[in-house]
Amino acid sequence: MARADGLYIGLISGTSADGIDAALVRFENERPALVAGLTYPWDNALRQLILAVAQDEERLDLDRYGRLDVAVGMAFAEAAQAVLAQAGVARSDVTAIGSHGQTIRHRPGGDHPFTLQIGDASVITERTGIDTVADFRRADVAAGGQGAPLVPAFHATVLRPVSGTRVVLNLGGIANITLLDADGGVTGFDTGPANGLMDAWCLRHRGEAFDRDGRFAASGRVDAPLLRELLADTYFALAPPKSTGREHFHLVWLAAHSRVGELPPEDVQATLLALSAVSVVEAIERHAPDAIDVVACGGGVHNAGLMQAIADRLDGPRLRMSTDFGIDPDMLEAMAFAWLAYRRLRGEPGNLPVVTGARGPRLLGALYAAPASGPLGG
Repeated sequence: MARADGLYIGLISGTSADGIDAALVRFENERPALVAGLTYPWDNALRQLILAVAQDEERLDLDRYGRLDVAVGMAFAEAAQAVLAQAGVARSDVTAIGSHGQTIRHRPGGDHPFTLQIGDASVITERTGIDTVADFRRADVAAGGQGAPLVPAFHATVLRPVSGTRVVLNLGGIANITLLDADGGVTGFDTGPANGLMDAWCLRHRGEAFDRDGRFAASGRVDAPLLRELLADTYFALAPPKSTGREHFHLVWLAAHSRVGELPPEDVQATLLALSAVSVVEAIERHAPDAIDVVACGGGVHNAGLMQAIADRLDGPRLRMSTDFGIDPDMLEAMAFAWLAYRRLRGEPGNLPVVTGARGPRLLGALYAAPASGPLGG
């Protein structure tokens, strides 16, 4: 197949739904370089509905689901147009968009496993006039995999260590780790909550979308009995491959623990921060005891309290930032979906079966061709 080098846009809104990350990436000789990146804000009412649905707090009939799918697609198209405007790049110069969409349900187990991301890719293509690759996860799930995480293959491309073992830690709504060996080995999985539970609790008790610098958590005290209860959840003891999301770790799950109602909100927030830090570090110690460093990325790197809690618990590996390697921590995951679109156009598989548990490598994503007439509205 012909080489597919050129400019790509990667789009993703993670489990925190704190904005749509848009990365304009140039590929030359298979190497990615970030040209421009931004986080496009959600309309607040739309964000609240996404979170309510993702946390299983609100059920949608088919009409409301269809409207939400289109509304999210329109927002993703706007994010793509915004990053092009920021970079001063014409749509005609972009080879393709890779759109992850917005996950609203992830159930990779059971008799009928599925994963569901919304954000109508036909709408994105129609409004941008750019070929779009979307629906990356379902082919892996159909092949018996978790459909997540998909970013470890990209981590291996841009962050592989020269020697020893490196852990890449992505702190989104959910935390995931990638274990990279200098000899080519790659594994990875979701460790559990990162920001998602803290964001939801902060919104409920402070009216703020996230706990800036961990100040809300810092005003409280960790409740050891509650922390032990939370860590007893069976997910943490599962062996990889495994993945999770807001459909498991949400406020209803939290409220099922009796001590939550007995504690001040700030103590619960402090305990949730400790839950994220402890579950991450325990996963690293169990699966990468010889790690030389831990490279952090994702929105959680901006929570100073969370980063300090992780650093304090790490015994041995050095906690670093992806910026140490010239990679914007807020754009790394969006870059990964630009890379997955690049792989799709080259006819190359995007999943790692050793990570997801799929029966084999699979071509990920469906291609939505841009209209010959150009984008909606010219």
